[in-house]
This record gives sequence, structure tokens and C-alpha cells, in this order.
Amino acid sequence: MGPAEPSKGCRSHDAAKPLTFPLLSVTLLASFGSSMLYGYNLAVVNSPAVHIKAFYNITWTKRYGQGLSPGLLTLMYSLTVSVFALGGLVGSLPVGVLVTRYGRNGTLVRSTLLVFLASALMGFSRALASPEMIITGRFITGIHSGVWLSVVPMYLGEIAPKNLRGFLGLVPSIFICLGVFSAQLLGLPELLGEDGHWPLFLSVVAIPAALQLLLLRWFPESPRYLLIEKNDVRSATQALRWFLGKQDVREVVEEMREEQQSLSSVQTVSVRQLLQDHTVRWQVLSVVVINVGMQLSGIDAIWFYTNTIFENAGIPAPEIPYTTVATGAIEVIAGLIGCFTIERLGRRPLIIVGFCFMGICSLGITISLVLQTAVPWMRYISVACVIGIIAGFCIGPAGVPFLMTAELFKQSHRPAAYIVGGSLNWLSNFTVGFVFPFLQMSAGAFCYLVFCGVCLLVALYVHAIIPETKNKTFVEISHIFASRRAFLARTPDLVHMSKLHGYGALESSSLEDSGSSQA
Repeated sequence: MGPAEPSKGCRSHDAAKPLTFPLLSVTLLASFGSSMLYGYNLAVVNSPAVHIKAFYNITWTKRYGQGLSPGLLTLMYSLTVSVFALGGLVGSLPVGVLVTRYGRNGTLVRSTLLVFLASALMGFSRALASPEMIITGRFITGIHSGVWLSVVPMYLGEIAPKNLRGFLGLVPSIFICLGVFSAQLLGLPELLGEDGHWPLFLSVVAIPAALQLLLLRWFPESPRYLLIEKNDVRSATQALRWFLGKQDVREVVEEMREEQQSLSSVQTVSVRQLLQDHTVRWQVLSVVVINVGMQLSGIDAIWFYTNTIFENAGIPAPEIPYTTVATGAIEVIAGLIGCFTIERLGRRPLIIVGFCFMGICSLGITISLVLQTAVPWMRYISVACVIGIIAGFCIGPAGVPFLMTAELFKQSHRPAAYIVGGSLNWLSNFTVGFVFPFLQMSAGAFCYLVFCGVCLLVALYVHAIIPETKNKTFVEISHIFASRRAFLARTPDLVHMSKLHGYGALESSSLEDSGSSQA
């Protein structure tokens, strides 16, 4: 018997909803004032690395009468780079409380104030001869990014119609790439890459933050938050009409009511309750794998230390800043490709292909660095592989993990899931940023094999475990995982070993039933 015909209501409900100007506006604004800052702060310490290290050394000499040893200087600069991720870890922890109390939009607006404080600290650090102000400023920008990294995908995932959820969910990843590209471009010697301009270079993050603070507060709150968590049907309906650009939003309200009823006896769960809930075990494991894999793929090592990698590859020093800018332009193009193909191809193909391509390119970097002394043109292979890693990341792994975290959970579990995914994401980010310089010194070219293995394992996990979520409601996705849990629970009963003339053989009740029915 074939599948049942969908009712007229279901057909209407599944109809594709157009991209409205308010939806596009809030997506671009939230991404510009948050995602772009994250990308900018990832790459901003790359170009002025020499000048910042010289500032640390001069300040240390003035204070203590002697300069920093090479090891201690490397340690201080590694801390400057990686403390951003440590701040992100701290910022990700209170996300559940913040989004429940202030809403998604309200949390984004309030967190913007952190950027102004960080900008002032870093901007005046040289005038006050204080390396501590740079490190503290980086830590505070990390806190802001830790908040947005969870809240922006959550906000966009809840306001977007299901046929646009993938497209709008990847827009922040494009702005991450734009932020990286902006830092690389402004870091050129002709702009802010000179010794006298690096404090301004670090503090220009206040400009996008100011624009977001002024404008985002005029946009509505998430309708799902208003209806499901606050039970404010009137405000939720008004927000839906504003975002969707039409008066009749009864079908969308009905879908949210269905989810609200399924959660009527369930309050917003804590992280501990999420980890103890066996019904979402596979979703939690999937969020852990893709978020940890995203950072341990080596992308942060590439972004933090691009100039050093190109220097080790033998690229002439005057050409390195321009080569770095070229990689930034390519990553923006790759992000656009991912954004405009996700609703056609789906989430799984983009993230699987992205991680596989990154793994192959990491292996390519190792081979090219090993052979470049004997084969001089191998340094160009290294550059191509760095570009390949960045392009592969921006096509899928840059944005799909955050989108999947929103899609794999219902409203009650979503904040806690973002805390788990965000905290592990930032912890992995900190580990890579802090350890990579020492790993590179000890393992040399072979350090990229670690990233290669991580990328290929994550791709294999996604292929084997995570279902396609394209164009499905949050309730439908939960049902897919529920059916998967039921199948896995029945597997030991369906298939077991039995004796067959003294030898072990597989015995399957389902096969027996099939065979008897055919007989």
C-alpha cells in the first residue's frame, strides 16, 4: 500500500514561503554585527603579529630591564591568540539563561555592549603600555562571540520558514568569511598593517557593533520563543506577519502549537538534564562530533597562523600579505556557493564533501612541506592546499554545524544543546590556537596529519549517523531520530548468533519471517 495522500492543509503547509525583505534584513544585520566580528577577530592577530610581539618585548624590557626569551614570547603571543577562544567558552555557558530571560533578539542587543569595552581596551593598550589590555580585550571579544555563536543561529533558525532555514542559516558563515577577509585586507601594509596602526586595527570592531546596537532592537523577537516559551500568541502572530510579509499565518501558528503541546509537560531542560535524556542521545552525540570536529579540523590553525604557514612554505615575505588576501576572497566565494546550494543539495552533502576536501588538503600540505626542499615548486602546492582547506570549510563545515544544532532539537532542548555544542566548540578552538605553535615546532609538517584524520572521521560519522534535515519541521526531525532509536534498540533481538552444525551463524527473525512468508 502506497503512502497516504497529503491533505490539502498539509500541501498548503508545505508550500514554499518566499524570502521577504524583513527576513533578509534581520539576517544580514545580525550576521554583520556578530558573525563578521567573529571572523574578523579570528584573523586580526595574524598580520600584526610581528608588531605585537615587538610591543610585548619593548614593554617587558621597560618594566623588568630585559627582553622576553623566545619561548616566553611565543607563550604570550599564543595566549593572546587563544584567549579569544577561552572568552568564547565563558560566553557560551550562560546562553541558555540569557535567551530564556531576554529572548534571542534581546540577548544579541545586550551582548553588543561587550564589544565597545573590548575595543577601548585594545585601542588604548599601546598608549598605556599595557599588553594586559590586549589580552583582556581579546578575552572580552571572545565572550561576545561565544554568545552570538549560539544565539544568532538559534534566532535565524526559529524565524526562518523551513524551506529557507538552510539558506538563512548559512548567511552567518558568509559573514564569518567576510570578517576574515576584512581583517586580511585591512592588514595590508598600505592600510592598517604598519606598526603605528595595529591598535586601531584591533579596535575597529566597534563600528559593526554600533550599527547592530542601533538597528537590531527595532526587529521583532523570535515568534517561536514568544509562543512556545512565553505563550504570547498575539506578539508571536504579529512577529510572524512582519517576518513572512502576509496576514494569514494560521498554519505556522498551528505548527508551533503542535510543538508546544508536545512539550506541554516539559520545561526548558538544563545541560545536565539534556545529557541524561536518553531520547536525544544521538542528537547530543551528533552535536558534539560536528562542533568538536569543526574546530579540530585545523581551520583555526590556518586562520590564526596563515602568515607563518606561508613563511614555512617558502613564500617570499613581501608576497605573503597579498597571498593571504587572495585566500580570503576565495573563502567568501566558497561561502556563497554553500549558501546558495544548501537548499538544493541538502546539509549532509555539503558537510561531508567539505570535511573530506579539508582532510585531503591537510594531507597535501604535509606532503608538499616534506618535499619542498627537493622540489621547489611544491611551495605552491602548499598554498593551494591552504586555499583548499579554507574553501572546503566555508562551503559546509563553517555554518552547517550551527544550523544542525538548531534543527536536531525541539524548543525545550535547544538552549542546552547550544551550550554543549558552543562550549565544546570554543574549548577545541582554544586548544588548537594555543597548542598549534608548539605542535608545529615539535612535529613539523606532520602536524597536519592530525587534522586530516579528524576531518575524515567526522565525514564518516555524518554519513553513517546524521539524517538529512532539509525542508523538515523540528517535530519531523525528532521523529526521524525516534525511529532510528527504535531500530537500534531492536537490532540485538533481530540478529543474534545461533549454532549451525557446530559453527556460528547469523539468525534473524525478520529473515525467517520473510522466508516463511515467501514459502
